[in-house]
Amino acid sequence: MERRREVAMQAMQFEVDGPLGWADASEPVAGTGEVVVEVVAAAVNRADLLQRSGKYPPPAGESEVLGLECSGTIVALGAGVADGVEGWAVGDQVCALLAGGGYAERVAVPATQLLPVPEGVSLADAAALPEAVCTVWSAIRDLPEPEEGELALVHGGSGGMGTMAIQLLRALGWRVAATASARHRELCASLGAEIVIEYRAEDFVDVVKGATEGRGAGFVLDVIGASYLDRNLEALALDGAMTVIAVQGGSKAEVDLRRLMQRRVTMRAMTLRARPRTGGRGSKAEVVRQVRETVWPLIAAGAVRPVIGARVPLVEAERAHELMGSPEAPGGKLLLVR
Repeated sequence: MERRREVAMQAMQFEVDGPLGWADASEPVAGTGEVVVEVVAAAVNRADLLQRSGKYPPPAGESEVLGLECSGTIVALGAGVADGVEGWAVGDQVCALLAGGGYAERVAVPATQLLPVPEGVSLADAAALPEAVCTVWSAIRDLPEPEEGELALVHGGSGGMGTMAIQLLRALGWRVAATASARHRELCASLGAEIVIEYRAEDFVDVVKGATEGRGAGFVLDVIGASYLDRNLEALALDGAMTVIAVQGGSKAEVDLRRLMQRRVTMRAMTLRARPRTGGRGSKAEVVRQVRETVWPLIAAGAVRPVIGARVPLVEAERAHELMGSPEAPGGKLLLVR
């Protein structure tokens, strides 16, 4: 549950489809198992734009302030998070996975959703990691080890999720093909995409089939949804898997189940925000624990890094949202920095 006391801080406020405004808000208080983080930076996600339009409300009891990830310094500990005992102390520099609240001076966070700032990453840039890493890891963690030369197809390769997915899949031994605009071709290639498909000019099914001697991709990570469903299935190899993590191209589609059965396709769809804080395999706490154990060493080793497209002052979040929604959006994550 959200716990607040009536002491003013500054946070980004909005009305549905209205402008963003930096204004007074209630001070967050660390509840049991929580900490309060003084925010240094927050990252912009497409979910923030959906929430502004009234299409993606926060889970019940969570902050209505935008922001699904941030970085900063712990300034208070709640009950059950004794100083140092749980691995966290006042003054620790962290990044955090949030259900909301990142566009603010301070935010209350479950201690189980904190991650240390990885070695070699600045405190501000660490804000670009939690949502992307945890989402992508959730989408790929159950994949079997790739066979020699097996290809994964990543849609939206230049976005926040795509840039992370390219790197993680490469680190796990996959060949990677990514769809992107022509101006982001070099970015995707620099992150390890062996094949970059200019989606406006090339058919990704033909390119994938040509790169795999007709077999198709062993895995597809999709952010488009309905409008790509048929072609994604065509691009998949026998026994291939597909995970949908966003529906930028629509959420409703028709599928022939016999086609899935004949090709032995595994289809998954998932979100991160609505997962329970704690519990078993599906909880945020478990995902964060796995990410710290598995992905954080890859970041420290330089095999994976946050990709920052632009840094904008937090008080100018409106400008960052306009940039994300424009054809000129940079590759990687947009950071809001205090």
